[in-house]
Amino acid sequence: MKKSTLILIAALLLCGSISAKITLPPVIGDNMVLQQQTDAALFGKAAPGKTVTVKTSWDKKKYSAKADSESGKWLLRVKTPAAGGPYEITISDGEKLTLHDVLIGEVWFASGQSNMEMPVRGYGSQPAKDGVKYITAAKASRPIRICNIKKQSSLTVQDSCGGQWFKHTPNAVAECSATAYFFADALQGALDIPVGIIVSSWGGSSIETWMKREVFEKEFPNTDLGHLDGKRPVKRNYHDPCLLYNGQVAPLIPFTFKGMIWYQGEQNRPNPNLYVKQQQAYVKMMREDFQVPDAPFYLVQIAPYTYDNGRKTHSGYFCEAQQKAAQSIPNAGYVTTVDIGEHGTIHPSHKQEVGQRLALLALSNDYGFDAIEAWAPYYKIVQFREGKAFVQMKVGNLGLSPLGAEISGFEIAGADRKFVDAKAMRDPKKGDNVIVWSDEVPEPVAVRYCWRNWSVGGLYNNFGIPAGPFRTDDWPVNPKDWE
Repeated sequence: MKKSTLILIAALLLCGSISAKITLPPVIGDNMVLQQQTDAALFGKAAPGKTVTVKTSWDKKKYSAKADSESGKWLLRVKTPAAGGPYEITISDGEKLTLHDVLIGEVWFASGQSNMEMPVRGYGSQPAKDGVKYITAAKASRPIRICNIKKQSSLTVQDSCGGQWFKHTPNAVAECSATAYFFADALQGALDIPVGIIVSSWGGSSIETWMKREVFEKEFPNTDLGHLDGKRPVKRNYHDPCLLYNGQVAPLIPFTFKGMIWYQGEQNRPNPNLYVKQQQAYVKMMREDFQVPDAPFYLVQIAPYTYDNGRKTHSGYFCEAQQKAAQSIPNAGYVTTVDIGEHGTIHPSHKQEVGQRLALLALSNDYGFDAIEAWAPYYKIVQFREGKAFVQMKVGNLGLSPLGAEISGFEIAGADRKFVDAKAMRDPKKGDNVIVWSDEVPEPVAVRYCWRNWSVGGLYNNFGIPAGPFRTDDWPVNPKDWE
């Protein structure tokens, strides 16, 4: 090959490298929502070593950052105003890129397995209640924006993935996670400002697959990570440790959001004792990676379902673990679903209630709505006398409900540890007490509520927030002894 030809090819390659276009992650683009009144992260890739400038239309300020000399990655933070918009953001490394219709408001990150993934249009033969009403009523002018992250499993940490922001159109609503959408719908309706929801989920996924390698090496050193080093094949690409973190979380870091909602657990149901520590580690990791140390975190307890046998008690132990995890994590909470499960499907249709309960937690805890009691009642202490159990609950000032009606979901046992269905009513003399009894158990020593895989609960606070599964005993402690 002639020397002049080689010089020409080298020049063309160099020119192509220098003029490489800016690329952005899916969470940064047209129609996005940026978290209000914060230093919001903007990041992407440009030509290595180039200076990237950013101009924001809300304040006309300019920001700059230098792309990494090898990878081309760049990161900077822009000051965002109070909620509003639409705005434009101009990004340039010599070639200008403009982001249109950018809103400023509240941004939440939603993740989990199939009950988070289940869209407003529902699954086959498994509808989301009232989904069609919300789909047909969707208007692009309403300031709710949806970012769906495409499924991607990876053995190594990725810096790109599929997905984009959508306006509030019928098609976008139909494809959005129902739990996440109804959360955003309730939040936006109450706050009357833009709300963005980022959804990264995968049906059947374990909590392990949403966590990074460093977490396992530090907190769970006995975890088998051989698939990451080629020492064993991947068993399931949505279950093995780290795979969905690598593919569907890492590329989004460090986008700035307000908080997280999480609906996951069915896959981890056999290991409730381990799950408490896993949930704690997951939240700590997310807060650190996204640099949002105080971000609120709200989880959904798994719903009642028959599983392998509706009379078994695995769900009770797991919901207990979810409650323990949420109560042990700073600025966290949980919502309960004991009243909206479905006997024939693990994907109950009542996602509207789930999303609204999550939104009530956020409104109460993060946005100053103190006129509501959004926290689920939970067990405090029990006393036994005169053949009955007097169960005291931790509940708000207005007490438990319903008053004067029998409450479903309770069981009671004597010293033989054989639980039988019990009658229960709110104590008319003390608003935080439930009286539980059965003629079959003259000397009770323990009470359980919605502890079976399939149970239907009927204990609420005055705002319709249900109590989750609980027990007054501590036996058995070995999962192998579960019924």
